[in-house]
Amino acid sequence: MSALAADHEAGQGWGDLVRLREEMAWPDGSRVEIIEGIVTVAPPPTNQHHAIANTVQRRLCSVLPDDRGVHQRLSLVVPSKRGMFMPDLVVIPETEVKGAGTYVPARAAELVVEVTSLRNGRHDRVSKPAAYAAAGIPLYLLIDRWAPGGPTTTLYGEPAGDGYRVLQACKFGETVRLPEPFCLDLDTSAFPQD
Repeated sequence: MSALAADHEAGQGWGDLVRLREEMAWPDGSRVEIIEGIVTVAPPPTNQHHAIANTVQRRLCSVLPDDRGVHQRLSLVVPSKRGMFMPDLVVIPETEVKGAGTYVPARAAELVVEVTSLRNGRHDRVSKPAAYAAAGIPLYLLIDRWAPGGPTTTLYGEPAGDGYRVLQACKFGETVRLPEPFCLDLDTSAFPQD
């Protein structure tokens, strides 16, 4: 992952960061996010990364009502945290994504799923959950292929301030239970490992 520091002159701010992210010609397939006021550019994810996201997406789609969608790389904005994020998956009411624009307010999301890549683990473990919790997103599922103790899946919930409570943590191969409104047992043994 590379980062483009956005030093601001007097009078520049959040709008300038958003314009920079949206108007620059970034490499095809890259993930361009604003994390803690810094524009970051990550290369396209690996095939294993996509396979995990697809597995979770298919399972989520099987339990959601028609008025909810599971979107890949939908941009969520949290201006109070100077952040615009592109999670791997977002569960959100379909009415939130039918309007014009290139992003939606993060507070509208009901579940965010991040699958770590080798170079972005810190953001997925620290910066993003702080912003997601501050926005009030009820559930955050972190699928951490590169966790220090081996691949893990952690479900966070009950956001308060900039933090979440750990609802469940398990190693790959175990089952994570997503609570209502999902009521879904997610078998992580189907996740490919590098």
